[in-house]
Amino acid sequence: MPQLVALSLSIAVLGTIWAFVALKTGLLVWAGFIAWGCFFHSGGDQKALIKTICGNVYGVIVAWIALLIIFKFGVADLGLIPICIVVGVTVFFLVIVAKIDQLSVVPANVYGYAATVAWSLSAPSAPGATPDVAGTGPLQSLGSPSLANPLVALIVSLVIGAVAGYISGQVAGALGKKSATA
Repeated sequence: MPQLVALSLSIAVLGTIWAFVALKTGLLVWAGFIAWGCFFHSGGDQKALIKTICGNVYGVIVAWIALLIIFKFGVADLGLIPICIVVGVTVFFLVIVAKIDQLSVVPANVYGYAATVAWSLSAPSAPGATPDVAGTGPLQSLGSPSLANPLVALIVSLVIGAVAGYISGQVAGALGKKSATA
């Protein structure tokens, strides 16, 4: 089987499984696919898996800290400029760590950060909560040990997505090799 067909099939099958699992559990389908893509653009091998997971998780943590500072420690009440300063300072830390091998894929760090902020600012309510009920969204759940907390939901979804990328690559490699030797 041609490698592209093998990869397409493995991603299709695993993507279907991932979508089912995510939708049944309240995980974020799209976040998993972000990490999946990040894995392949980072090299598609074991080193890429480590860098994708470390970078995505690091980005989530830095974004979560920014959200805590802005929304839980009152910076949001001070106006636009202080919010922008918090963003600037925290994104500085996304890049300055690039000398650390596991965090050297800066786009992986940025994907984790951006996904966390995007979901936190756009989701009207937490998974399973009544839509548009005040106090149930990601910003109100920054300290919760549940999937309503962006820190938890994004880390779990991104890690599973990166692992799914790795598995899909391994399956595609095995399928491609079988046809080459058959």
